[in-house]
Order: sequence, then C-alpha cells, then structure tokens
Amino acid sequence: MEGVFRGHYSQRLRRADACEAAEPADTVTDRLNNLLQNSGPGYTLQLCPNQTYFIQAPLAFASPNQEISTLGYPTADERALLVVNGTLNDDGTGHTTAIDGICLTCSGVKLRNIQIDGARRGAPAAGGGGNIEMGGENPDQIVEFVRSYDPRGWSCLHIAEGSLNCNNTLVQNNDIGPCGSDAFQQWADGISMSCLNSIVRNNMIQGATDGGIVLFGSPGTQVYNNTIWVLNHTLLGGINMVDYDPFSGNYTGTVVTNNTILGGFATDTEEPSDTKGNNFEGAVIKMGIAIGPRTWFGDKFGTNVSFSGVVSNNQFGGAFTYAIAVASTVNFTIENNVLIGNTSFIGARGPNCSDSDSPPSPAPFIVDPNDTVNLTLQTDFQPIGDGDALTCVLPPNGGDYWPFGLNPSNTTHPAAPTGPSEPQPQPKGLSSGAKAGIAVGVILGVLAVAIAAWFIRSWAIKRTKISRKQDAPN
Repeated sequence: MEGVFRGHYSQRLRRADACEAAEPADTVTDRLNNLLQNSGPGYTLQLCPNQTYFIQAPLAFASPNQEISTLGYPTADERALLVVNGTLNDDGTGHTTAIDGICLTCSGVKLRNIQIDGARRGAPAAGGGGNIEMGGENPDQIVEFVRSYDPRGWSCLHIAEGSLNCNNTLVQNNDIGPCGSDAFQQWADGISMSCLNSIVRNNMIQGATDGGIVLFGSPGTQVYNNTIWVLNHTLLGGINMVDYDPFSGNYTGTVVTNNTILGGFATDTEEPSDTKGNNFEGAVIKMGIAIGPRTWFGDKFGTNVSFSGVVSNNQFGGAFTYAIAVASTVNFTIENNVLIGNTSFIGARGPNCSDSDSPPSPAPFIVDPNDTVNLTLQTDFQPIGDGDALTCVLPPNGGDYWPFGLNPSNTTHPAAPTGPSEPQPQPKGLSSGAKAGIAVGVILGVLAVAIAAWFIRSWAIKRTKISRKQDAPN
C-alpha cells in the first residue's frame, strides 16, 4: 500500500512540474486544444518557459476555471511565446486569434504569464478577432502578466460583452503593444474592454494606434494606474469613452483615474538651450482621453451621447493635439487631470476632415458646450465651437514642435532618423514591472506615484507566487 501511495504521489509531483512542449510543431495546436477540450474544469495547461509555439488556430478554453500559463509563472522573456501562424486568405480573413476564451462554459478562466505575437509584420489589417479574445457570456475571468503585440486583427486584447452579461473581468500587469499601424484604417487597439464591473489596472501599453484602452461603455468598470505611450506611431486616442454600442452610451460607474498618458517626444539631439525638437516619425497622441461619440465619429450617431462616467486625476506629458476632448456627453465628472513634465499641443486640419468639420486649435482641455449637459468640469477647460471628428487632425510634418522628455521605452540618447514606419524589433528582457521601474525616472513630478505603483506590483507578483506555492500538491 505504501508503494502504491508513493507512486501516486510521485505522479502528482511530475504532473505539477510538467509542461507541454512546443515540439513536434506540426501537432502542437491539436495537442494543446485536445488537452483543453478533454481535461475538464480547473485544468491548467502549462507551457514551457523559453519555448515558441507556432499555432495554426486559436487555443480555445473549454471548461470553467481552466488556466493557460507558463510553468513557473515567469514575468519576462522566459514566458512561453505563442505565434499566430495560421493561414491568411486573399480576402483578408483567416487566422487572427491566439487565445479564445468566449465559450459558453468559460467562466473563471485565466490567461497568465505568456507572450503572444500576432505576426502581422507590416501586412494590411485582417478581418477577425484580436490576439486575445476573452469575456463573452462569462464572469470572473483573469488576464495577467501577459505580453501581446503585433496583432493581425483589430486589437491586442479584447474582452467581449457577450449578451451584455460579461462581468467582473480582471486585466492587470500586462505588457501590450505595439498594436497596428498608424496608416489610415490600419489601426489596432491595445486593450478593448466591453465587460461590466471589470478592472483594468497596472498595464503598460506602448505603440497602440487606434485606442490605447477603449471602453465600450463597460458600466461599473475601473481603469487605473495604467501607462500609455507612443514611440514610432501616432495614436488616435489614449483612453476612449466614445462608443455608443453595445451599452447605448452607458458609462455609469465607469471610472478612469490615476493613469499616465505620454505623447510623442523629440527624437533629435537636444542642445542646452533647446526646449523642443523634431520627432522623426511625427508621433503624437491626437486625444489623450476622448469622451463622447462626436469627438470620434462626428455626426454618425446623431444625438447619441456618452453618459455618467468619471475621469479624474490622470496625467499627460509629451505631444498631443488635445489632452482631453469632450463632446456629446451628459452627466460626466472630469476633475483634477493635469499636465506633467514637458508638453506641447500640435496639429491641424488633415485631408480626411470633411468640409463640415472645423477642428479647434490644439489645446490641453476642450469641451463643446453645444452638445454637453450636466458636466462637472475642472476649471481649465476651453469651450470650442465644433468637437466633431477630431481624429482627422494631423501632426506637423517635421519641425521643432515636440518637447524633450523620456518615456518607459526610450533612454537619454535620442533616436536616429529612420525610413518609413515599419514594425520595430521587440525589446527583450523588460517585463511590465521593469518598465514601470524605468517610468519612475521618466517624470519627476510623479515620482511618488511611480514608486508606489512599483512596490504594489512587486508585492502582487510575490503574493501570487506564494499563493501558487501554497496551492501546489504536497
């Protein structure tokens, strides 16, 4: 009997320490999906550290409380890498998604400590889902310590609404981007959230091109302590609260607070007397936070509005056209948002502006009083005559208009000019926690906040590891 017990005990230990290998590559997609389909609720699919999985179809969760993660829960480059490698068709359809967590029995599933390369490689945007598709008809999902970049589709990470009953998704401590191209209609989001009562926190989002974080209403959702910045591409909106669908403009209980949004900085050599310089890629953020459908879509949604959200205590540095733009908005509270470090506000009417559009001059905080009601606004908002379709503005084509400054990606050494925008090599060895550590030195004015965030995230990592050790078989 003792020998039988020892045998079962050693099998449990081997299972706890095992990971599913990337080789043989020609069977890896089927092997991993078979394990998810046949292993039942609570199963953990552990991938191997430092291995690359070329998948031909999405890995699909199948039962409640399943998990996909890397063995040992590393938080940097050791994380297993999934590469979207299935067929793309001539009509722009095909394989775009690495992880599918929207099955009807996917409540409580968890995606942890892996990397996902969408492998777009400068190709046109494909129809289909994002790198990661979660949510759907499910509560209590988690996406954490995941790196997602270069999606073939429209988003690096999408939390879908289901039948407006997705609820309580936690998205935290992820490294997101680059996502998409800033060529016209080739954009992609960083995080696309369309789930009730969720949390989006402590994420590092670099190089998104459509929205850094897009809130599709998502009533009750809290968005805080995220850092969004641009390097080589223009971003249309840092955080977007502009979509009428699918929650009919309802942002009740949706709170966006304590986020840092950094526009473009000068990339040429700084001389002692310089306050501004050129950015060789013309990178800006057009709207740091966009509120109300008309700021984005013009008159497409008629008199529809965004209503009842809160935007407070966010900070903006670098080059924007507008830090916060508000139109077609009712019953929002927008207070205590500030500029930090070096900033500039630049841009002008572009060729995609319609004849009826009259974009206002660049400014930090703007509001269209013609279609906004019952707002609680900080005092430095500037009224404008037309807040429609502000994404049509374009940054200057060169010139010394960008402030000098740092973000979590760059160093004190300016970048050299490059040719036309192309996908950039991905930096190695920086987890989201490491990037947050770099951000401490970026803006002295937020030193205390950055240090606090670093300690909170370090504590979270330690706590997670301790918890997992306690839950392991013994």
